[in-house]
Amino acid sequence: MNQRRLIVTATTAGLLGGSMLLGLPVAGAHPSSPPGQEKTVQLDASLHELNGSGASGTASAVVRNQLIRSIEVEAHGLSPDAPHAMHIHYGDDARNECPTAADATNTRGEDDMLRLSTADGLPAYGPIVVSLTTTGDTGPASALAVSRFPVSMGGSFDYARKNIEFTDVAGTGYGAGGSGTAKQIADAIRDGEGVVVIHGVDYNDNGRYDFESAGASELDPSLPAEATDPAACGVLR
Repeated sequence: MNQRRLIVTATTAGLLGGSMLLGLPVAGAHPSSPPGQEKTVQLDASLHELNGSGASGTASAVVRNQLIRSIEVEAHGLSPDAPHAMHIHYGDDARNECPTAADATNTRGEDDMLRLSTADGLPAYGPIVVSLTTTGDTGPASALAVSRFPVSMGGSFDYARKNIEFTDVAGTGYGAGGSGTAKQIADAIRDGEGVVVIHGVDYNDNGRYDFESAGASELDPSLPAEATDPAACGVLR
């Protein structure tokens, strides 16, 4: 059941206002919010480990129309003293939930243990619609802006940012063209379909992201898979 809390409802004169890294197939139109209403909701998520990372945490966001007025993420148990890419994912054709070990198709280490890559998780959480950077752009184009993501000092970070605008993101599954408007995406996030994913797993515990345990990332071969594989996940509801 959707546990989001409605904070403010106010009538307006009309409808609510209104480059993706990876896309998914089309699945038809998504229901929009009732005409003539502006919605502000608070959404919360519990973050749980993926890939045996040991990470956990919480996320809380206040969303009004096409704006994330504020978002806070507290995470612990992460690979220490390393940057951690972090995003909100959504796709109309996705399950809009966190992936499980059953979604994993990749391997790591000499014993070929299964690992969940970012691409493996796409059917569950969908494409990136917001990059939770510390400064600058927050769109999908900043998905791999490693220098602008939070660093886990001693394995933890407290992230906070305000006034993040949703943008149009092609491939989120709307209509025959498979494109999603900022309004459609914001509606879906308010409806409890946004998934927060923190990336970065030091599989071999050597204190850095390298290519030794899992090879190159499928997103950018110049980056180790350790830097982009998902470490923790939770659904904003």
